[in-house]
Amino acid sequence: MKKTSRTRSPSLVIQTLPSAADMRSVVRTRKIPLAAKITFTVFLAVLLPVYLYTYGPTNFLWFCDAALILTVAGMWLESSLLTSMCAVGILLPQCLWLVDFVSRLLGFLPLGLTGYMFDPHLPLFTRGLSLFHGWLPLLLVWLLFRLGYDKRGLSAWTGLAAGLGFICYFFTPPAGAHLGNPNIPININYLYGFNNQQPQCWINQNLYVIVWLGALWLVAFLPTHLVLRKVFTRHKPET
Repeated sequence: MKKTSRTRSPSLVIQTLPSAADMRSVVRTRKIPLAAKITFTVFLAVLLPVYLYTYGPTNFLWFCDAALILTVAGMWLESSLLTSMCAVGILLPQCLWLVDFVSRLLGFLPLGLTGYMFDPHLPLFTRGLSLFHGWLPLLLVWLLFRLGYDKRGLSAWTGLAAGLGFICYFFTPPAGAHLGNPNIPININYLYGFNNQQPQCWINQNLYVIVWLGALWLVAFLPTHLVLRKVFTRHKPET
């Protein structure tokens, strides 16, 4: 007997190929434009080595720097959880940073959060990269419009903030430390108060750290979470 080879009919082959409508559907499911992902990834690729050379690796323990990295990751993953937790953590503090920066440009010294932006000993290019503090809140709001708000953001950021606080308190220099490289950050996330020259002295330092993190949660993280949950359409939690 002769062996007969089975061949697919042309109609069956055509049916197995993705249609133009299917391809358009795939494109439409992309919530973050590829151009935006590439743009902010390039920015991060420039910032990371510059910051590492200028400030050292501990600089990435600042809440704002950690949020920048997680935001870019969230853009690629299109993760509402990552973008939501970053929004909870830094929207209000970065708005205060922006107010302080603009006030200094106008000749006022309200909060003392942006003094390094006017330090002539730091390269202008490095200080220019730090302007991300001003536009990161706008980027996060745009991402929330695209991805929605995940209510798990509060608990996720609370855990991250506690972990970063623990590391900074026990493994990084306190306020008043004198280091060989003056650019190495001290008093990261203000765990020793708002004076980098010396730690706060009005209560026990261990207690202060707990009070400070609790105050951030109560005054910044929780209110931001409540507002975002109300303003943005709730996004189905990712599994």
